[in-house]
Amino acid sequence: MVNVAVLGYGTVGSGVVEVIEKNKDMVNKKSGQELNVKYILDLRDFPGDPYEDKVVHDFDTIVNDEEVQIICETMGGVGAAYAFTKSALEKGKSVCTSNKELVAKHGPELLQIARKNNCNYLFEASVGGGIPIIRPLNYSLTAERIEGINGILNGTTNYILSKMEMEGADFDTVLKEAQEKGYAERNPEADVEGHDACRKIAILSSLMMGKNVDSEKIYTEGITKVTADDFVYAKAAGKTVKLLGRSVAMGESEVLAMVAPFMIDKSHPLAMVNDVFNAVFVTGNMLGDSMYYGRGAGKLPTASAVVSDVVDCARHLGKVIMCFWDDADAKLADISELDRSFYVRVKASAKDAAVEMLGDDVLTVPGRDEDLVIFSKSMKEKEFAACCEKLGDAVLSKIRLY
Repeated sequence: MVNVAVLGYGTVGSGVVEVIEKNKDMVNKKSGQELNVKYILDLRDFPGDPYEDKVVHDFDTIVNDEEVQIICETMGGVGAAYAFTKSALEKGKSVCTSNKELVAKHGPELLQIARKNNCNYLFEASVGGGIPIIRPLNYSLTAERIEGINGILNGTTNYILSKMEMEGADFDTVLKEAQEKGYAERNPEADVEGHDACRKIAILSSLMMGKNVDSEKIYTEGITKVTADDFVYAKAAGKTVKLLGRSVAMGESEVLAMVAPFMIDKSHPLAMVNDVFNAVFVTGNMLGDSMYYGRGAGKLPTASAVVSDVVDCARHLGKVIMCFWDDADAKLADISELDRSFYVRVKASAKDAAVEMLGDDVLTVPGRDEDLVIFSKSMKEKEFAACCEKLGDAVLSKIRLY
């Protein structure tokens, strides 16, 4: 028997217990032995809950119990979750987590501690919820030189953008609806400003490079400036708008990593990912393109990914599962020096100046005489920024082209 403890009995933590118990026969068969949830750590009591007898309030009860071999950290944050995870790994207990913030900030350190103590730190659920992506990068694609990863990594923002496109609604209206449905938090900043997606692309970039990519240094831009008007022009051009986490290997030790809205052709597979779904598009030098698609959040999809890590740990007790993520920092490319094309919506009165600076690929929509769109020539980000500064308040909106 392998004893498991769950830290945090909220949405994901309760889902982990539910998956282990409801799929007990299958989970035990695939683990090669019986899994038993021995403890659930939470500050609260849960009277009437079927597992109330397993609830404890002191982490020391868990970490000092030699019978506990695997811990599921579903608390979130980088305070107590970091302290408890580090302590557990130092005791030789494997830890499985859904905590993308902790993985992005302390991943290399915690992996190193796990290796030193002959146990494992696994984090499949930290990116893409229930979508298998960490394990494919670590195992299935090991023969590949990964050249790029592009992903829709946040279900909240994808839901908002999808609704704006389909209904012609503005950002504030759709955000309010998303909050009412529970898809967006009361304080949605981490989602709509791109911070959640940034942590996830940092993790994926680190696995791609084998070196640490610091999430706090990644250029990050959210979706709050995307408007319903932008979708009108995107549709006319056969495109849509998605918030993408992008990572491109620029050599052995340099990586381009960023999060921002991109205008993308409707024919691209990522353009077809709508609602709360996520997708990760991976480009390898031999395989070419492959895409991993599914629910990027939610109680049971995320819990399923955590339990898949628990099964992996149970199969490898006393053995280290290799994960190539060193603590040496990868160099981040300066995005201001990158060449790309842009969508820019300007007031019609500024057409001549805008065309002179940006190019003459102009898109107009019948009945909309007050503005027009230019798809710019390829130019450096810093050059485009300088052009927009010269145009001043004539610029109504701007989005990078994918």
